[in-house]
Amino acid sequence: MENDEGNIFWIKVDGEKKPATLNLVPGNQVYKEKLVKVKDEEFRIWDPFRSKLAAAIINGLEILPIVRKSKVLYLGVSTGTTASHVSDIVGPSGIVFCVEHASRVARDFLDRVAAHRSNIVPILQDARNPKQYFSVYGTVDVVYVDIAQPDQTEIAILNCKTFLKKGGYLMLVIKTRSIDVTKDPAQIIKSEIKKLSPDFDVIQEIDLYPYDKDHAIVLAKY
Repeated sequence: MENDEGNIFWIKVDGEKKPATLNLVPGNQVYKEKLVKVKDEEFRIWDPFRSKLAAAIINGLEILPIVRKSKVLYLGVSTGTTASHVSDIVGPSGIVFCVEHASRVARDFLDRVAAHRSNIVPILQDARNPKQYFSVYGTVDVVYVDIAQPDQTEIAILNCKTFLKKGGYLMLVIKTRSIDVTKDPAQIIKSEIKKLSPDFDVIQEIDLYPYDKDHAIVLAKY
């Protein structure tokens, strides 16, 4: 996988190599993940069953556009498992704008993640209304989208048109069951990717099986 910054680490745990990120908040766990000390540094093992981005990395993601100092707009942050690892990657000089609409999970995210990490900006808004994100300034390098809505791709495109810099990247989680339970997942993924083609160059599509069934992540350049 290409990541010039080298900020995804592979650490041997129980005889198996697993992805990990350098813990921005040493000693702090977000989801009972394993913490591993190597020399003077602490790493958080990244669980692909709890994070679609970790699943994509394990399943052969070729380019991870999220690097140190990146500005990331994250839609559908939920309780913040993946966002906490993104926060580790971008480091203290990066920033992660985290959008979540559901107040129950947002409370969890605020307590467990945002309260401990100065590079996370929580935004309690509906992702359909990007003009309401008053905390986002300038353009971002990456838009990461993990929302369970039938119009998830349209929401992603709208947010990219509002905030993504030209040449920036979209990472879109396609949840086929949220779009249409009656259709073949492969067909849904194909038709969602087609919606991106006027504005994006699609670089890679990754099936997230066996970590998530009927899910894919699409990496595209704006």
